[in-house]
Amino acid sequence: MERNEKTLAKEVAREAARKAGALAKERFGSTMNAVHKDERGDLVTEVDIQADRLIVDEILAAFPSHRIYSEEAGEGGVASDWVWHVDPLDGTNNFALGIPLYGVSISLSYQGLIVLGVVHDSVMGLSYVASHKEGAWQEGIQLEAKPQGALAKSTISWIQGHGVGKNDATALGLRHHLEHSLKRVLRMWAPSLTWAMLARGDLHGIVLYNSEGEDLYAGMLLAQEAGVKVTDFSGHPISLLGGGGSAHCEPAEGIHVGEGRYVVAAVEEYHEELLKIVQAGIRGA
Repeated sequence: MERNEKTLAKEVAREAARKAGALAKERFGSTMNAVHKDERGDLVTEVDIQADRLIVDEILAAFPSHRIYSEEAGEGGVASDWVWHVDPLDGTNNFALGIPLYGVSISLSYQGLIVLGVVHDSVMGLSYVASHKEGAWQEGIQLEAKPQGALAKSTISWIQGHGVGKNDATALGLRHHLEHSLKRVLRMWAPSLTWAMLARGDLHGIVLYNSEGEDLYAGMLLAQEAGVKVTDFSGHPISLLGGGGSAHCEPAEGIHVGEGRYVVAAVEEYHEELLKIVQAGIRGA
């Protein structure tokens, strides 16, 4: 992608996210239709669908030769090495319950490598943008996650996938161990905003358990570009897992689509300690 195209992609994604966020904020607290998407009780509202359509239309108007996977509309566009992933209302359950914690997540990949991520905090009206190897930014301010004090006195966040059952013994044991070992473990149910908090340095780590999807890639890139170390539960860098490339060549360094189902993320100074806590929690589960 040429520089002018990359600039256009940033502008389109940021503006589409801003518009979708403004739509959600305008409708927040009003009466709306909400239905269960599946037997787990996940919700979808009319705002999800409207915001999804808005974003998809804006992207395809600028990049008609790209492919799109969106949370509500599914797969669209044409076959392409360039693929967008869209979650138009990350935190739908919060939104429907009247909890002001929800946002928008948009990412762009090339041959499986995530090259652009935009996260928009709909309530605060703040946009976060990250480009592969070009840093992470909040409204023009470059983000740099830094350690603050001891990890044991810090706050991390737990993210789990919708498919994790209530009787998943490993998840229950690991979460209990984290809560016992650290000051506070948050569960925000809005993954993209959780990653933004980590990139800003307000959170000191994230443990993600069996989760993947359109709400993951933009935030993960944002954190990584802000200096956060992101690995699997064995300590292998996400950049060395799967993704584009063949059996005869290493995939391009960075985050790839399909990665990140089990993740430990923290700044370098905290990561090894948090990883050991996670591994101990899994052994004891």
